[in-house]
Amino acid sequence: MPTWLEPLNWLFRAGGPVLVAIALVAVVLFSLALERWWYFRLTYRRARRALIRRWVARDDHVSWSALTLREAWTRELIARLRRPLPWLKWLVAVCPLLGLLGTVTGMISVFDSLSLSEVNQARAMSDGVARATLPTLVGMAVAVVGLLFTTRLEHIIRREDQKLHDRMARATEDSHA
Repeated sequence: MPTWLEPLNWLFRAGGPVLVAIALVAVVLFSLALERWWYFRLTYRRARRALIRRWVARDDHVSWSALTLREAWTRELIARLRRPLPWLKWLVAVCPLLGLLGTVTGMISVFDSLSLSEVNQARAMSDGVARATLPTLVGMAVAVVGLLFTTRLEHIIRREDQKLHDRMARATEDSHA
């Protein structure tokens, strides 16, 4: 095993199987976050420009049906941007719960080992408590970073929704001028 993997190996051994589950959730969470960043930077911006061009190419911009169509188009584009948001929120909510599960299972193993040893071993108990709290720490850290990203993504979506409506309205005014 390469030496740079030793700390990671120690961390997973110290945290137990629940820490591995938290790491898997973190990989999925940050993969979704990275995908949303790429989607916003590449795909969404192209789709937004195409939508504005399609709107400007229309002859009718002021009738009720035209305004309804504009609203439907913008909602559909923003919905594509918002699509993985419920999954991101769910993964953020699961991380602290997995951390708590790790704490509970770690404490059960600490008390189990203390009951089997019949000797009051403070060192074994402190190692066990450290092992039990490690998943909570990691679960909370992943959740906080995921929450920061999710909040930022929601802010970007609200801003883009407003910008899209403003650009569509401006494109309508510019085409009538």
